[in-house]
Amino acid sequence: MACALLCMPSFAKKNADLWPDGKEIGEWFRQIDEVNINNLGRQYKITDYGVVNDGRIHTAEFQALIDKVAADGGGVIVVPEGTFMSGALFFKQGVHLHIVSGGTLMGSNDPSDYPLVNTRMEGESCKYYSALINADGVDGFTISGKGTIDGNGFTFWKHFWERRSWNPKCTNKDEQRPRLVYVSNSKNVQIDGVNLQNSAFWTTHIYNSENVKLLRLKITSPEKPVKAPSTDAIDLDVVKNVLVKNCYMSVNDDAVAIKGGKGPYADYWKTNYDGIDISKYPEMVGDGGNENIIIEDCEYGFCHGCLTLGSESVYDHNIILRRIKVSEASNLLWLKMRPDTPQLYEYVTVEDIEGDGKNFILVAPWTQFYDLKGRETVPMSYSDHITMRNIKFDCNVFFNVKKQDDQYRLSNFTFQNLSVTAKNTDFNTEYVQNFHIENVRVDKKQ
Repeated sequence: MACALLCMPSFAKKNADLWPDGKEIGEWFRQIDEVNINNLGRQYKITDYGVVNDGRIHTAEFQALIDKVAADGGGVIVVPEGTFMSGALFFKQGVHLHIVSGGTLMGSNDPSDYPLVNTRMEGESCKYYSALINADGVDGFTISGKGTIDGNGFTFWKHFWERRSWNPKCTNKDEQRPRLVYVSNSKNVQIDGVNLQNSAFWTTHIYNSENVKLLRLKITSPEKPVKAPSTDAIDLDVVKNVLVKNCYMSVNDDAVAIKGGKGPYADYWKTNYDGIDISKYPEMVGDGGNENIIIEDCEYGFCHGCLTLGSESVYDHNIILRRIKVSEASNLLWLKMRPDTPQLYEYVTVEDIEGDGKNFILVAPWTQFYDLKGRETVPMSYSDHITMRNIKFDCNVFFNVKKQDDQYRLSNFTFQNLSVTAKNTDFNTEYVQNFHIENVRVDKKQ
């Protein structure tokens, strides 16, 4: 198909102030003021409390300062110019982190500096390394400044690939590595302005939290000379009300991944499975979905997925990716459909995009750690009300969608105002029930 795609019925005028389901987007999503540390209490410079720039690990001194600031009623811990090394740090209520331009908080490359804790990982509750920066159960936590948090991940990446070389099935749980930032069970969080780089594993993981803003961040990990495995820029895992804005992301995995649980009964929180003793599956935490997420005005370098739903995600509603510039991405929109997990991805809009990548849209089964746990039937999943519009894109494959009616159903897709060049222009509208198409042109790439 050299170019195609004929018109179907007209659409309502786009309204940037509306969610994909038609509800109004609140004022909170338009408030993007920088963090002002002068409003956050007393400031504590780490060099005044034994954390010095001497190439040594100062976890104990740094954590003692966090505990002191919390005990004193809160304030801001300030990292000045220089490079300061630490293992896992656990922030408490009222304690903020500010890193000045030229300042770097560098993570230890010794795994023993990251204690094993009960945490959230790949859709399950399990024991895993703590992150470099940890904040749990906090209200109003901020990380700010023009400095850098560096995961110092090279040694961890090297060990992962060495293990993978003799055990090709090695997973992230077999070769555990610390995340860079992990915020859980929290609200009113803002991470603003800093450089987040070289994470050993996921870079920014937000779990079971609401009202979170990730603004003006630069999040990077390398593809060369050593690939930084599974260094997702942002993982959103059971969240509500999240704004990602004015960020640059270039990582050796997904840029923004929407997560939230896996397993054949992972949606038990919204479904009554008569006769099923869910307590038999304590590792499954299907404790909610993701709702009201906007990623806008960002720039993407190399990454696997600009916006990825899955690989462990149960329910996603009102997700917007807009006003994005993309280069070297594998997938613009990636819907990972787990055949062992009931999923509903609905009201997702991708709009106002320019750039290039391998796949314009990829929808396919995802079988990593596939396990029906004795369930006799494969749970059905759905992707519904998926809109892609106002996009100019150069890619290898335009419509990389696998038909799998026994596992998932696709419905109410809208493609509008698309100008695409692709090596593979194949496009089967029969894969989607109720497919709306308007002003779409796909040209064969020579």
